[in-house]
Amino acid sequence: MDLSTKQFVLNIIEQAKDLTLATVRPDGYPQATTVSYAHDGLTLYVGVGRASQKAENVRRCNKVSLTINIPYANWNQIQGLSMAGIAAIISDPEKISHAGACMMQRFAQLAQFATTQGMDDIVFLEIKPQLISVLDYQQGFGHTELVTV
Repeated sequence: MDLSTKQFVLNIIEQAKDLTLATVRPDGYPQATTVSYAHDGLTLYVGVGRASQKAENVRRCNKVSLTINIPYANWNQIQGLSMAGIAAIISDPEKISHAGACMMQRFAQLAQFATTQGMDDIVFLEIKPQLISVLDYQQGFGHTELVTV
């Protein structure tokens, strides 16, 4: 991926607050869910319930897809990302701490949630993109560029 494309991707990741994460259910159907996320470069972090269907899906199949879009006034302004990636439930304490710090930096309200709800029922997913479809309709309606990470 060239530097300008990487910067475009990072700008989209930074501007948006939520992504739609698709995991594979036991019956083979995709399950798409909107979740908030944080990031460190291209690595994405998502907090999910320890016993949630998303976590169970990732335990069984680590391949995920996701989309990130920023708001637009008309179709000619659409900019976003569609990614195929590998997800893992973080178990290393240092990585858990890093993911939590990234989430806290992005979502200050998490501090209140963490003290009132507790974090024992939450796990962090680390998502590493493998393939990114970059959407930039400002370069022409339907313009996409497929890049490998």
